Amino acid sequence: MKIYVTADVHGFYTEFHNALDEAGYFIDPDPHKLIILGDIFDRGTEAVEMQQFILELMEQNAVILIRGNHEDLFAEMITIDEGLPVRHHVSNGTYGTALQLTGYDPTLAQIRHWDFAEKARETPYYQRIIPATIDWYETAHYIFTHGWIPCIRGWDGSYSYDPDWRDTGPEGWRMARWYNGMDAAQSCTEEKTILCGHWHSSYGHSKYEGKGSEFGPDADFSPYYGPGVIALDACTTHSGKVNVIVIEDDDLPDQDAEDERFREVTQRILEEHKAAFVELAK
Repeated sequence: MKIYVTADVHGFYTEFHNALDEAGYFIDPDPHKLIILGDIFDRGTEAVEMQQFILELMEQNAVILIRGNHEDLFAEMITIDEGLPVRHHVSNGTYGTALQLTGYDPTLAQIRHWDFAEKARETPYYQRIIPATIDWYETAHYIFTHGWIPCIRGWDGSYSYDPDWRDTGPEGWRMARWYNGMDAAQSCTEEKTILCGHWHSSYGHSKYEGKGSEFGPDADFSPYYGPGVIALDACTTHSGKVNVIVIEDDDLPDQDAEDERFREVTQRILEEHKAAFVELAK
């Protein structure tokens, strides 16, 4: 099956739609699926259009949604932070996304932040899209995730491969969504190629290929292909582009079975942690 892959579209619906169109996604007559490697919203101004498009893809069972750190940030803002305009929510675009999706007046949102948060919790983004996201997706030859797979971080910021990464609990995955996959790939011995987003691809071109700068006029925001890694974040806010690549893998797993396996693993880990806490409390 043909797989179209993108990452970090960040609410830039027009750029995202154009990139899919240029890749031939809408006219492809063969069986195909779209995988979005997290960070669907925040920073762009077309959150409403993006939300509707994602919902349509979900209804057609045409998309696999990987959870990104910005999905975590949205949930954090409207639950833990009760809709308050905390600095990092504003700078990351999360607050702006909530304003777009709720249609709330910006001034009223600050005054009645708890009502604003409740309204945001009622959006399809929070009710349907975020719950549909998964930490990773795997085929015969590829692993799809947001920042990177969970691994062991050294005190110096180095990454060490953890062969048991599939058994990692929710907190480990939450941290992994912030990792730089291009750096982590340097010490990774995973047999499958990992496709990731989160970190601008110009970083890999600049650091590991010696091609241009990260954000200057010579920066290359095309997909970065390195040993064991393909990085797709085009930093759309800066470049105005969205990367979409097409790969083929004949051995695609059954998605329902994969989701059930993920739920079972997560539940087992939660039960183990709960038992550990009970033991410590004695």
